[in-house]
Amino acid sequence: MCGRYSLIAPPEDIEERFDATFAGEFQPRYNAAPSQSLPVIADADPDTVVEKEWGFVPPWADDCSDFGFINARGETLSEKPTFRDALAQQSHEGFEMGRCLVPADGFYEWVESETGKQPYRVRLPGDDLFAMAGLWAQWQPPATQTGLDAFGDGSPDAEADVKETFTIVTTEPNEVVSDLHHRMAVVLPDSEQQHWLDGETDVLQELLRPYEGEMEAYPVSEAVNDPANDSPELVEPVEVK
Repeated sequence: MCGRYSLIAPPEDIEERFDATFAGEFQPRYNAAPSQSLPVIADADPDTVVEKEWGFVPPWADDCSDFGFINARGETLSEKPTFRDALAQQSHEGFEMGRCLVPADGFYEWVESETGKQPYRVRLPGDDLFAMAGLWAQWQPPATQTGLDAFGDGSPDAEADVKETFTIVTTEPNEVVSDLHHRMAVVLPDSEQQHWLDGETDVLQELLRPYEGEMEAYPVSEAVNDPANDSPELVEPVEVK
């Protein structure tokens, strides 16, 4: 799975790499974690880097507490009701869904050790930026029922904000990640990023494979275990005792 990652490159480098402009201010993330609002590039507007909350909630969900999926298994995207409409870029009662790129320059995995779980950071050589395959969706709470005359019809609450969420697609691990975990994020080669955003659904499965390029992994501080920690020290290598 992919439960934490980093995006610490300068914003101008991110914009140049993905040929997209930030819609707002960029905050470096040394420890990007679920439930945070994080930068993505969605198929609906591929020229803009926007923020969506990490933890996918489909539009038809009555309660977001049962969802918030941070990962989606690539092998079954087209079969699972939670994700198949987003994969097919279909809307639901006026709420949009689709595919996105999740920019990153590293992600974390944990390995069992004698003293607990040791975190490792996985990256491309030189901390190069890369894109993870993602899905996104809009969700809004159903109408709140209050008072004797408010029976509710299941329609969204006009006063509630629309929540925009995303998930990271995973696949089998490559040689580097297999020493750390049995799953990894789908890291898209540069040549396949646009295809993920606008390709036909029936040919997307071939993109959801282990990354074949060069990768490296190194141990980092256990401070990354706490999502409240978000500082440059988290991406520095440490010695494993």
